[in-house]
Amino acid sequence: MEPNASNNMQPDNCLEITPMEVHKVVRPPHRSTIQKLKSRLKETFFPDDPLLQFKRQPLGKKWILAAQYVFPILQWGPNYSFKLFKSDIVSGLTIASLAIPQGISYAKLASLPPIVGLYSSFVPPLVYAVLGSSRDLAVGPVSIASLILGSMLRQEVSPINDPFLFLQLAFSSTFFAGLFQASLGLLRLGFIIDFLSKAILIGFMAGAAVIVSLQQLKSLLGITHFTKQMGLVPVLSSAFHNINEWSWQTILMGFCFLVFLLLARHVSMRKPKLFWVSAGAPLVSVILSTILVFAFKAQHHGISVIGKLQEGLNPPSWNMLHFHGSNLGLVIKTGLVTGIISLTEGIAVGRTFAALKNYQVDGNKEMMAIGLMNVIGSATSCYVTTGAFSRSAVNHNAGAKTAVSNVVMSVTVMVTLLFLMPLFQYTPNVVLGAIIVTAVIGLIDFPAACQIWKIDKFDFAVMLCAFFGVIFISVQHGLAIAVAISIFKILLQVTRPKTLILGNIPGTDIFRNLHHYKDATRIPGFLILSIEAPINFANTTYLKERILRWINEYETEEDIKKQSSIHFLILDLSAVSAIDTSGVSLFKDLKKAVENKGVELVLVNPVGEVLEKLLRADDACDIMGPDTLYLTVGEAVAALSSTMKGQSSSYV
Repeated sequence: MEPNASNNMQPDNCLEITPMEVHKVVRPPHRSTIQKLKSRLKETFFPDDPLLQFKRQPLGKKWILAAQYVFPILQWGPNYSFKLFKSDIVSGLTIASLAIPQGISYAKLASLPPIVGLYSSFVPPLVYAVLGSSRDLAVGPVSIASLILGSMLRQEVSPINDPFLFLQLAFSSTFFAGLFQASLGLLRLGFIIDFLSKAILIGFMAGAAVIVSLQQLKSLLGITHFTKQMGLVPVLSSAFHNINEWSWQTILMGFCFLVFLLLARHVSMRKPKLFWVSAGAPLVSVILSTILVFAFKAQHHGISVIGKLQEGLNPPSWNMLHFHGSNLGLVIKTGLVTGIISLTEGIAVGRTFAALKNYQVDGNKEMMAIGLMNVIGSATSCYVTTGAFSRSAVNHNAGAKTAVSNVVMSVTVMVTLLFLMPLFQYTPNVVLGAIIVTAVIGLIDFPAACQIWKIDKFDFAVMLCAFFGVIFISVQHGLAIAVAISIFKILLQVTRPKTLILGNIPGTDIFRNLHHYKDATRIPGFLILSIEAPINFANTTYLKERILRWINEYETEEDIKKQSSIHFLILDLSAVSAIDTSGVSLFKDLKKAVENKGVELVLVNPVGEVLEKLLRADDACDIMGPDTLYLTVGEAVAALSSTMKGQSSSYV
């Protein structure tokens, strides 16, 4: 039989006890320190258990599985068919039409020569096709990483006054970004990037999109002398202080192509089957604008052009990597920041499309793939690359089946580098600015921001801090502020854990939060609390003070109602997953403190590690005695009610 509770709690009622079987709390199975350490390390660094597939396999099969794990292309490559290739070649050509103009545009955003953007769209996709595990990820330069790379390096080196050193630092930053990314994957430390929460990323991306768009005012207005700062106020101030440099020809051309690109994007968003409209619009814009400039000699009428670009494939750049000197700290810092941002974006994009197609993307393998891609890229005249959302979305909608679409895109870029570079000589910078603005608009996610406001106001505040920090201070400082606030939130949760007062649901032996379940009732003589967090040195002082305050509040209420005082303090430890030595001391100190008030401390359902440590520390059985340790709150109340003297309550 189960104990029941009545809503009637008047002191003249009699205590009715329904017999209940009391289950013994069992000590957890003994494990050695080595076994515990092994289990903890496995759950920390190998939660996906990558070695599971090797168990009970012959040696030859293990070697094959190992090769497939390192080179995912060996998994799907042997079964590749012409039918798959037809889909991949269509998607590859489609994303190439987007990657070529975006590559040139993003390189200029990073203050690098435009040709570097094309180099970065040639080698990295080939590397990712061999090492990557995503079928949909389209690799290349991205706007946010380009913005951060350029803005951080410009703080120390001018790309105009010392372009060669600036290029050296860009390639060196890419090397360190790749080294950091690959190390995270190799050492199974991918959880580090989880500190960039969804709220942070949404605010950061939106703020960066605003800054990137405002930076394009230089191209869209035809301004020659423009600020190098990234904040909202300096950019707008620079734009309006140089009105005399505005070119109506540039503004007209920029407005026309920006409207065209936005309309193409709108059409593809409304009708996903017309994905090719937005995918091809940038290349069409480049071709049309180049023809117009060449035909009307517009470069002599206020419209700036890219100029002559170098022909040929990527030249080696390992001799340009910068591992010493006064700029080494800048290079490492830039590589670290761009590496984290690009890695987070790439993995998020890969997982998004993997979920749509119901397959798995290994986060650690992706880190190694993206990292090695950037390390190799730094030695072949490429800057930071990752999986871009816009290109990956086009790749997905175009029907990509495997990573061969990246190979097709790379081959198309190679042909462009070898034979088509002279055609870009008259491409106007204003069109590249319009392409960038159109691309980054998609980074502003209003529905997601509204959803965050609806779910968690603190997360919304974090998102706003990231957004305003980016647009008013700087990209990297805005990101740092948002991460710091998120860590502060985690620290608050650790140091100020929730404690709930529980009551009985009438007619059951279930106990739930009194402030949540309005029909739940207190059991006279009992204060039942639930601790809902691990107990450690950071929160023991708070927990002791809070629990004693619960007792004082309870007794004050009982005095007002003229009911009996508290006899038992029951702590439900079901949600306490871990405890340290300070936590163990908490229960000893708490027991002494409540005994001085005439209250007995009772523990309910300490789990695993918690129970083991409490038993080990309780040599005298002061805390874990047979009458102070129970498996459920219902059993504890039923067993202890019979020991209460001189009071009336109901537990029917």
